[in-house]
Amino acid sequence: MTYTYRPYGVCSRQINFELDDDGVIRNCRFVGGCSGNTQGIASLVIGMKAEDAIKKLKGIDCGGRGTSCPDQLAFALEEALEQV
Repeated sequence: MTYTYRPYGVCSRQINFELDDDGVIRNCRFVGGCSGNTQGIASLVIGMKAEDAIKKLKGIDCGGRGTSCPDQLAFALEEALEQV
């Protein structure tokens, strides 16, 4: 299933991703933000179980903002898993 998430407190404006029936991330793309960093994050999580990505990404801070693009992806994945 395809999901769209609107992050807050970060430079990216949108996160689009797909989860398969087993909760594995099959696609991930950030709109906006630091291009190299968001492309790297997206590339690393593809093929990973959403639960594992959440454990690795949740709580990462960017410049004292209290959140980051990886942290926001973790929130997006949690929200998607709650919908299943």
